[in-house]
Amino acid sequence: MSEAVLGIIGGSGIYDLPGLTDLREERIESPWGEPSDVLRIGRIGGTKIVFLPRHGRGHAIPPSEINYRANIDVMKRAGVTDLVSLSACGSYKAELYPGLFVLVDQFVDRTSGRASSFFGKGCVAHVSLAHPVGPALRARIADAATAEALPFVQGGTLVTMEGPQFSTYAESMTYKTLGYDLIGMTAMPEAKLAREAEITYATVAMVTDYDCWHEEHGPVDVAAVVKVLHENADKAKRLVARLAVDFPAQRIACPVGSHHALDNAIITAPDVRDAAVLAKLDAVAGRILKAA
Repeated sequence: MSEAVLGIIGGSGIYDLPGLTDLREERIESPWGEPSDVLRIGRIGGTKIVFLPRHGRGHAIPPSEINYRANIDVMKRAGVTDLVSLSACGSYKAELYPGLFVLVDQFVDRTSGRASSFFGKGCVAHVSLAHPVGPALRARIADAATAEALPFVQGGTLVTMEGPQFSTYAESMTYKTLGYDLIGMTAMPEAKLAREAEITYATVAMVTDYDCWHEEHGPVDVAAVVKVLHENADKAKRLVARLAVDFPAQRIACPVGSHHALDNAIITAPDVRDAAVLAKLDAVAGRILKAA
């Protein structure tokens, strides 16, 4: 297996990652367009870290206008093997309180209009997303949270809405009744694209609010979210630092196969594949296309 490279995508409130040594900034070009920001590349201990703020520094990009394909593509080009998403989320359960970290294991995609695949006309592929989170990576995050005495729970379902508006009360109650645990605006299509790029993916959902269902709390607003975001940001940086210190030097095979997700996934016959599409897939699908 190759060297393990840990990618970190910082969500709302996390626009930098202090503590990196041998730090450099690199702007990597992508055939899928402009990523959210330059990559900050360095090390924590012996682990190579690649950091990208999802909304750009200063939070200039709203959820629906993030170029998710470019973000994942440049992470792949930078050698990232394992990707941890830090995301602010609302909670649908009283016990999942603001300030808690939830290591989710499932997603429901309620977005629309976002480019959700690297593949399409000219090269069609179908990857498995039954288990979108790498269980070994999630376990390592749990170990890091335990070591740092950070409050967290294992498992949960995160529904991704389009935004940028917060939920209506009817939407909030619908998702709560369906048994979902959390709501956010950015996990999808990020998790889908990471799987297509054969990057092992995990999300740390940082609870900031109760959306608008809770009888004792008012509807979520930016002021309330920002207050918790600042508190969560310091905890998230501690979590990442501990995760990096204890990270393996070599990539470990993912139990759900994210490291070879494209095996047998491309269904388009080689003789009818579009050369222009294949050129754009050089990083994402290079391993499998070179073997064809």
